[in-house]
Amino acid sequence: MDMLDPNTAAASFRVGDARFVAKVKVTPAGLLTIGALVSGILLSTSVLVWTATSVARRRPLTSAILTKR
Repeated sequence: MDMLDPNTAAASFRVGDARFVAKVKVTPAGLLTIGALVSGILLSTSVLVWTATSVARRRPLTSAILTKR
């Protein structure tokens, strides 16, 4: 497997007298890994929201009464 050149990104900005610079170099395999991690985070968040709102879906009348308090 031949080595591919890493992708690079740079950002800089100034606030008053302070200057901030960030540089990142990532290989294609690293981009794939980052994509998998972000997908996992988004999917787990949707599962948490689905679980947290399950009581409201199962008992809409009770949930409506509790929210009026």
